[in-house]
Amino acid sequence: MANHNKTAAEGRTFRRYRDGDSKPESWQEQIFKAGWSYKCPVYVQRTPTCQNGCPAGEDIRGWLDVVRGIDKPPEGVAWQEHAFRRLTRANPFPGIMGYVCPAPCEDGCNRRAVEDRVGINAVEQFLGEAALKAGYSFARPTKETGKRVAIVGGGPGGLACAYQLRLKGHACTIFESRAELGGMLRYGLPNYRTPPAVVQGEIRRIIDLGIEVNTGVRIGKDISFVELDQSFDAVFWAIGTQRGRIPDIPGAHAPNCIGGIEFLRAFNEGRLPNVPQRIVVVGGGDTSIDVTTVARKLGGVSATKPDGSPLTYTADMVTSAAVHSGQKVTLTSVLPVQRLKASEREVADAQSLDVAIMGEIMPLAVIVDGHGRATGVRFVHCMHDKDGKRVPKEGPEFEIPADLVVFAIGQVADMEGLEVLDNGRHAIAPGPGFQVLGQPRHFVGGDIVAPHLLATAIGHAAIAAEGIDALLRGVPAARRPHIDKHHFDIREHLRKNAKPVDGMVTSPEAVHNFENRSHREVIESDALFLAHFATTERIKREERRLVDLFAQGGERIVPLNADQAVAEAKRCMSCGLCLECDNCVVFCPQVAVKKVPRDQHAVGYYVTTDYTRCIGCHICADVCPAGYIQMGLGE
Repeated sequence: MANHNKTAAEGRTFRRYRDGDSKPESWQEQIFKAGWSYKCPVYVQRTPTCQNGCPAGEDIRGWLDVVRGIDKPPEGVAWQEHAFRRLTRANPFPGIMGYVCPAPCEDGCNRRAVEDRVGINAVEQFLGEAALKAGYSFARPTKETGKRVAIVGGGPGGLACAYQLRLKGHACTIFESRAELGGMLRYGLPNYRTPPAVVQGEIRRIIDLGIEVNTGVRIGKDISFVELDQSFDAVFWAIGTQRGRIPDIPGAHAPNCIGGIEFLRAFNEGRLPNVPQRIVVVGGGDTSIDVTTVARKLGGVSATKPDGSPLTYTADMVTSAAVHSGQKVTLTSVLPVQRLKASEREVADAQSLDVAIMGEIMPLAVIVDGHGRATGVRFVHCMHDKDGKRVPKEGPEFEIPADLVVFAIGQVADMEGLEVLDNGRHAIAPGPGFQVLGQPRHFVGGDIVAPHLLATAIGHAAIAAEGIDALLRGVPAARRPHIDKHHFDIREHLRKNAKPVDGMVTSPEAVHNFENRSHREVIESDALFLAHFATTERIKREERRLVDLFAQGGERIVPLNADQAVAEAKRCMSCGLCLECDNCVVFCPQVAVKKVPRDQHAVGYYVTTDYTRCIGCHICADVCPAGYIQMGLGE
């Protein structure tokens, strides 16, 4: 036990024992108890924590296994393409996600129990960039169903749904109220967050599947709800939330008060007017950080043309300008600075631009002058009570001067003309499978359901697309699994005629004693043999501060190269699926565990057990790093 206790000091305790144990427990009674199955190793597939945390439901373990070399590509196909196609089954925007996704998948990565998370987002960015450089395209469906679906909204949710439906052979028409597709990708994020070439390339790849696009068309105004409903077999609503929420405080509707969404949209459309010196941003999330960095950047652009006439800013001008030291931008939040909802990277960027960040203060009123224009915001220090409700602290109120006030405290939808869908809260209420309540041929997803991440909208779209497909085929929609993700399917990788069978089966046509629990169980780090993994430092991308980016140009997040991407993917522990490490084969004292013949080998089917030799010693399960082996059939 000495070695195990030493491992515990490093934070990786061998899972059978606890610190201080001096002798192994007796297994004899369990092993030979009549009617029990402890002699039988079961190969159990579970969902890894990374995938469980991915709102888009990506088979992260699957495409990392391709990058690391466990899942070999077909002959003549590069591993980059094989990984790209595995990844894009769930998410057609790997390049964009590599730049903007806050990577909740990494927050739950089991590798944290060893030393540091796997850089999933970095590898995803590499694959997205590699696909664009190689010109990978999506294959059009070989058979058309003759069914037509309207997609209302050309943002990430609408595009993702159109992508999934086209793969199933359904005709899709996108209706977008703005001049270009992209939604929040194009109009809600500064162009230095997402390179325009990446956004355009990944959108074009989807449209090239044969999707009809109508831009500059507002459903509910240019085309009525009834007209749309009668013209298509099904409709997917991905209209997002187009307006910033303004707080219900005195003075908040002054002409120089604006929502964060409107501010960023004006910036990306190249029509933002001159920005004054003193700006107060009320928020604390990623949108508020984007507003502050744009505002600081705009301060570096001359407010007049050479002839002295007023200048309207454009995104390209702002990207190439230097930061203006005289710009005074203050970001306020009701949360402590250490608990802002924005990602740490975004907060650090804002601080590098000398943005003043003040936490635990709440706005009481906007101070206006005799002309009705805002001149400042009155605040008070605040706290949250035991119920999480925001309450003011005792103490004096104070004012922060402002020539412009930007509220980035949330978003609401514009439901004009779509009142039939409004649930009373400027949103559309979904039922099971994101089917609109009371509208059986209508489905919904994205921010119009509840504002969240881009990946969330993509996940909604994939689920809704399956429901729409079932509707159009006239079959009942499948019941959604408890863990609703794009799961690895071992049957795709098996030799011809082989079948995964639950139970102790020795037929040559059956896979080893296999059980798939991925639709209902997540595998945590305490189910892994963590001592197998050597401490390996994470390969980090170069992430440049905005202050340096603005001054010098170039990429904000520099992608990994191919060798780095492979090395980082190899840090994945393949939680819940065979790692092909040979531990169970090497350590089995009865030679009961054996590799399957090379011509039968497939991902997840690497070893098999001769149950006539097995004595139920548990060693194979104990030394399985991925937690794929469990003793006790069905338990």
